[in-house]
Amino acid sequence: MSLMPPVPAPGGNPGWLLDEVGSAGRENLDADHVSRYDAKEDAASAEEVLFLTRLGLTPESVVVDIGAGTGQFAIAVAPACARVVAVDVSPVMLNGLRAKLAQARLDNVEIVRAGFLTYEHRGSAADFVYSRYALHHLPDFWKGVALARLRRTLRPGALLRLSDVVYNFDPVDAEDRIEAWCSTGNAPDAGGWSRDELEEHVRDEHSTFSWLLEAMMRRTGFTIEDVEYSDDGIFGKYVLRLA
Repeated sequence: MSLMPPVPAPGGNPGWLLDEVGSAGRENLDADHVSRYDAKEDAASAEEVLFLTRLGLTPESVVVDIGAGTGQFAIAVAPACARVVAVDVSPVMLNGLRAKLAQARLDNVEIVRAGFLTYEHRGSAADFVYSRYALHHLPDFWKGVALARLRRTLRPGALLRLSDVVYNFDPVDAEDRIEAWCSTGNAPDAGGWSRDELEEHVRDEHSTFSWLLEAMMRRTGFTIEDVEYSDDGIFGKYVLRLA
């Protein structure tokens, strides 16, 4: 079989590449949802910055926030480091971030419209990559590709802080666990998320089992230094170090 170069799509990417915007999730392209996102989803960014500081974040660090959304973390970490690259595929999310940056008057945050599969890092290699609730938009094949690409973004010994919806239970328990999670929608402590939205996540997005995701992490050259799962087995937070 002869190896032919990939045929570019009209946008310049090869025709076989996943459409990252089309996979971004309906709500993340909706201006009304984005306007309410910060009220619904608190990223606890100040605590995350302190956590990364304990792991070695310094005023000289380069940080890439991929799947930056409205920029909760990017804006919080900017005063603590030298450079932040805020990456997202959603033009609506990035418009919200630009408005925040104009108010915050931060001059060390760069905005890049791209995703895990298209972001091309420029300049000094990153000391930290941060990603929260973004990787699940990719099917498992593309998660592996994304992790391999993130590896090229980081310097040796650097860290990837990854938080996402990750199913830490056995397949035999999936029906009970997912139903229990979806039943929390519309509850007073659900943060404004409805049952319909949680069901949509499970049905239409690509969260995967912890044991599958962790195999991808190791295969792409990361060491899992720390992992924290929620008690219900729905969420995972990782600290990954590049060998």
